[in-house]
Amino acid sequence: MNEYLAGLTTEEINHATRMIDECSTEEMLRLLNQEDQKVPAAIDAEIPQIVKAVDILHHKLKNGGRMFYIGAGTSGRLGVLDASEIPPTFGTDASLVQGHIAGGDIALRVAVEGFEDNAEEGVALIERCGITERDAVVGISASGSASFVIAGLKRASELGAATIGVVHNKHSKLEAVCDVCIAPVVGPEVIMGSTRMKSGTATKLVLNMLSTCTMVKLGKTYNNLMVDLKASNMKLNDRSIRIIQTATGEDAETAEKFLKRASMNCKLAIMMILTGLDDAEAERELERSEGSLKKAIRNCSKIG
Repeated sequence: MNEYLAGLTTEEINHATRMIDECSTEEMLRLLNQEDQKVPAAIDAEIPQIVKAVDILHHKLKNGGRMFYIGAGTSGRLGVLDASEIPPTFGTDASLVQGHIAGGDIALRVAVEGFEDNAEEGVALIERCGITERDAVVGISASGSASFVIAGLKRASELGAATIGVVHNKHSKLEAVCDVCIAPVVGPEVIMGSTRMKSGTATKLVLNMLSTCTMVKLGKTYNNLMVDLKASNMKLNDRSIRIIQTATGEDAETAEKFLKRASMNCKLAIMMILTGLDDAEAERELERSEGSLKKAIRNCSKIG
């Protein structure tokens, strides 16, 4: 028996759900819901560590670096999920935030056994990605024992990158190789060892916090409006118009007109409406303000 694994909280038996196979459907659902309610409190206890991680990520990305998620199984899938949502939500290049899973893209759909224990592949991934001191790597492992992730973080650290861990056990192997370790302990799973449950939910919430707060700090929002979204379909085009209306107080027709004049750039359209600048002038002011719409508008107000 592996003593490390046997001692993990994520591997313990949940005494509250021992008889789940004898429960009614409603009783089962209430048990799951009760256990899930423990997740936010576990994350709340880790806010100080999450603050450190967000500040590191903001610094790296602001200065031309990239953000990488690496993980195996559920952890890897959740990293890929979060990374894939960043470009349409915040208008970033797909290379800025990347998600990589042990076993490659096929592992997103089917379990690829053995790759989480493959340290050599973790190192190879970091080298293939061309990680440098400008980047940050977030290693995700519920148990904190995935060799793929641990070796990848070690190699990233050797190359000068910042390293952040997301794990659901205290004093894990992962913690020793991270600059910052985020470890919300959600307790034993409803079904023993099934970390796709509470641990997976906690991971999803933490990754949302890391990426969303980093993007906000990079000026990707105006108040709480996602002004850098890419209007790549009808829903997002409609959303862009509503965002412009909310930010400017203009009607839908005016909002749509300026969106087209701004080449479907929602942020640029708002800048044009609120400052009276043409598209080229508005774009220059946004560049001077490092993409922050609020800062650009304030700068224009001072000039005026």
